[in-house]
Amino acid sequence: METFIQQIINGLVLGSVYALVALGYTMVYGIINLINFAHGEVLMVGALTSWTVVTTLQGTMPGWLLLLLSLVAAIIVCAALNFTIEKIAYRPLRNAPRLAPLITAMGMSLLLQTLAMIIWKPNYKPYPILLPSEPFDVFGAVINVTQIIILVVTAVTLGGLMYLVNKTKLGRAMRATAENPRVAGLMGVRPDMVISATFIIGAALAALAGVMYAANYGSVQHTMGFLPGLKAFTAAVFGGIGNLPGAMVGGVLLGLIESLGAGYIGKFTGGVLGSHYSDIFAFIVLILILTLRPQGLLGERVADRA
Repeated sequence: METFIQQIINGLVLGSVYALVALGYTMVYGIINLINFAHGEVLMVGALTSWTVVTTLQGTMPGWLLLLLSLVAAIIVCAALNFTIEKIAYRPLRNAPRLAPLITAMGMSLLLQTLAMIIWKPNYKPYPILLPSEPFDVFGAVINVTQIIILVVTAVTLGGLMYLVNKTKLGRAMRATAENPRVAGLMGVRPDMVISATFIIGAALAALAGVMYAANYGSVQHTMGFLPGLKAFTAAVFGGIGNLPGAMVGGVLLGLIESLGAGYIGKFTGGVLGSHYSDIFAFIVLILILTLRPQGLLGERVADRA
């Protein structure tokens, strides 16, 4: 039972990170029907930016304040980066065939990895421990302060995002642009500004996920965003891409499936497969969802275009 509870805790923490990145995917897709495959690399840039700030200023202030400062720096850098990517790489291709921006997104992913390797070097870097590491006992399992913060921040972020989309002027502009950008423009909405704002919000979510991922797992590197980005895309499809609650549900469920699979795959296969095969579960889920329910668990709300 203790092992089961521990795997549930690990799955919720991992799923929360996936969910934050998946929210960025699903927001961009909901507005302009684009899969931004460079989104995982934005996570990586956020984590490396945070690492730079932390290692530079370590010892000059309390750990929690340093972590907060590094998070702010990561959000600023990632927001500027995603804004630039949208302006340079995606906006000129907005009316092009869908394959063109998809290939461009993959190219941006490789470009960002290469630039990060040049700037920060390719070796793994330990991320300093900034928060108390003493674990709390939960029915025989353990959870630390960093993991609790990840769970709380993810829940608060989803609530704030839902409020933004459903209750604010910017949220109404987002929904109008998603339904029909040309008609929204005639009604006084500025679609270009809305799309840029969506990319900036997505970048902030990716930066938050990157800092939490680094703080929880303790290392950063220039390729660290590829696999979480791919799994977050799987989570967005799992929950119903274009649907914010669906992205959250998909991320958490995917994290739970991966964690429980890693914990019990050795037992179920008689030791043939070990926990290092846990990555296969994300793609098994993707195949099953695309085969059995392509619209995802909660489905995408598709509006009739005028």
